[in-house]
Amino acid sequence: MKLPPTWAIPESIRDRLGQKSAGKQRAMVSSGHLLLILHKAPQPGSREREAVFFWRRPDGRWEASHGGIGFKLLIQHIKAYSLAEKNLTDQYFKAQSSEDYFHILENITPLHLATQNLHATLQSAREAIPNDRDLIDLRDAAYDTERTLDLLYQNTKNALEFSMAKQSEEQAKLSLESVRSAHRLNLLAAICFPLTAISCVFGMNLPSGLETQSPVLFWMVFFGGIFMGFQVRNWVLTGRLSTTKEEKKIS
Repeated sequence: MKLPPTWAIPESIRDRLGQKSAGKQRAMVSSGHLLLILHKAPQPGSREREAVFFWRRPDGRWEASHGGIGFKLLIQHIKAYSLAEKNLTDQYFKAQSSEDYFHILENITPLHLATQNLHATLQSAREAIPNDRDLIDLRDAAYDTERTLDLLYQNTKNALEFSMAKQSEEQAKLSLESVRSAHRLNLLAAICFPLTAISCVFGMNLPSGLETQSPVLFWMVFFGGIFMGFQVRNWVLTGRLSTTKEEKKIS
């Protein structure tokens, strides 16, 4: 974007402008003339920065590169930043998930950076022309938006981290509960499998020669199965078939 050809701006200012783009936001002063190179408030998801020029004559009159009353357009330009900040604030209060907070952070970052540069540009203009109180008001308005965006960024970042931590905690609880459930199932299986095997053997109607034996043999096999069940249980818990005295004290 180039300066309007009808602007009677000193060549010392024109020579500092590039040929391809307007460059970063900044203020240029020469012989009482003030040129503000500003960027419009960034649009969500857009990387393009549209530049606008505001020229203050030595007599205090303002003109804008896109026509109209220059000073009013400059006020509207700064209010656009404030409006963008309010929209993000509304999104923050409506956000409920980590994705919502991340989307807000994506839009805050370019707007916050542009607002910082806007504030710095107006501060430079105020220092170059200290007698213009309108510049003081414009600078203060830009600072208020910058400060609000800074707080909004911190709050959104904290909310995102809290949301992620809460989700991680819930996942950890679910994982722990799953482990406990699997542990209980393993214990149940460790006890039931030997008993089931013994029941199957004793329930078979095949001649084994044990039918005429003493009942003592039956109880020996029964208690042997129980002992085997505890051994299997111990293996499920510790990975070993025997438990040391120190492990028994700990348990």
